[in-house]
Amino acid sequence: MSAPIARRVVEAFRPPPTRGAARGPALPREQEIIHWLAQGHLYKEIADHLRLSVETVRTHIRNIYQKLHVRTRTEAVNKVFGRALPPLA
Repeated sequence: MSAPIARRVVEAFRPPPTRGAARGPALPREQEIIHWLAQGHLYKEIADHLRLSVETVRTHIRNIYQKLHVRTRTEAVNKVFGRALPPLA
């Protein structure tokens, strides 16, 4: 199978993009936590401010990472807020 044909087959099985889909976490608490992460706060600081345990914050962050398909705080913040990293010199 040629590359253009294979590409068309793959695209045929890909679900259509949804309009107006949220770029970030869906739950309000997750949105709140990602905003605190973007400001550079530690898990403990977020937990203290939101009156949660550190483990609960970790669980929310793990869920955020899974939903966004990222592995780090920086990737999550960049994906939600659309920040692009400057090119390396």
